[in-house]
Amino acid sequence: MVTIPVASGKGGVGKSLLAVNLSIALAEAGRRVVLVDLDLGASNAHTMLGLRGVSRGIGTFLSAPRAAFQDIVQRTEYDGLWFVPGDAEMPGTAALAPAQKRRLVRCLEALDFDLMVLDLGPGAGPNPLDFFLMGTAGIVVSTPALTSLLNAYLFLKNVVFRALYATLPARSPALAVLERMRRDREAGLARATVPRILSDIAREDPVNHALAVQSLARLKPRLVLNLVEDPAEAEKMEKLRGSARDYLGIECSHLGVMFRDELQAVALGSRVPILRYKPGCVLSRELYRVARKILAAAEENGAPWMEGVRGEAAGGASAGAADPAVEAEEDYKAMRRDLEDLLATGTLSTADLVESVRAQQIELAALRRENAQLRARLGRPEREATRS
Repeated sequence: MVTIPVASGKGGVGKSLLAVNLSIALAEAGRRVVLVDLDLGASNAHTMLGLRGVSRGIGTFLSAPRAAFQDIVQRTEYDGLWFVPGDAEMPGTAALAPAQKRRLVRCLEALDFDLMVLDLGPGAGPNPLDFFLMGTAGIVVSTPALTSLLNAYLFLKNVVFRALYATLPARSPALAVLERMRRDREAGLARATVPRILSDIAREDPVNHALAVQSLARLKPRLVLNLVEDPAEAEKMEKLRGSARDYLGIECSHLGVMFRDELQAVALGSRVPILRYKPGCVLSRELYRVARKILAAAEENGAPWMEGVRGEAAGGASAGAADPAVEAEEDYKAMRRDLEDLLATGTLSTADLVESVRAQQIELAALRRENAQLRARLGRPEREATRS
């Protein structure tokens, strides 16, 4: 079974939109798929699937030690797609005890499907990080906003260090290097690049250095840039990939660029996935493209990350090497054609278009203010260091 975790550094970037619609697209391709809502404490994937009154889920399962996990695996109205609801409004589900997490992971790994899509909670907490490492090629969703890209990078950084701590043996010299750097507040883990850390480990513990390199080589995150408005914004994904390569020592691949589409808000309000609400729109075409890439790479990237750390082989070149700028330009042209058709048929009036542009301008102005404030905060320590 191929496990596909879908994560994000922050909320509101379209992570659940991707997870839900991707699951449907994979099922439409003839695969047996299970979607698992692991956004524990804020589960809402069921609403995107059009399900109402979910009374059983992971929350009720974890609260009953003798419950059978299969009892919460539900068939959906979509052929080939099953669903595991999240917390089912059970309080305390977000803070999983280690024993609960181990039990949940065992049950998930025992499921018998072709593909398992995990809709993770946002941020870099212990739960999203550990669930992300259930696969080698999880998806990280971001938007072009600076704060979102920064949070995506920080999520990837936390994944890398979570993997290193899970890989290195206790009381090993390699782990001692990590702990020494963690305690160094001036030039420790917050500032050191992963290649430099691996170099320090190689000098003190060559055997476990090889193990650390192997574990990080198994990590092949895939990036999706959502809520794009200009094809030029696709370049920001390439910058994120470069930062991950240079500072974190991992190779991330481009999986897709998805343009902002107001139809998604309408589809969500109608409790209908966008693939069913408007299968021919630009956003749906982008989602189907992501699904095709995942199916092409499923055999290569599906093994659990920890399985590879234990010694099983991984191989093949990374998938998803298409140029994001080219894809973004093609989708932008398609979106313009759709817009012209709507205007020509009278479905969309000029006044509607003007109002939509005005609303987006207000949102862009707010994002620019937010980015300016963030740059000011990031530049303050550097100016203070220069003065001192």
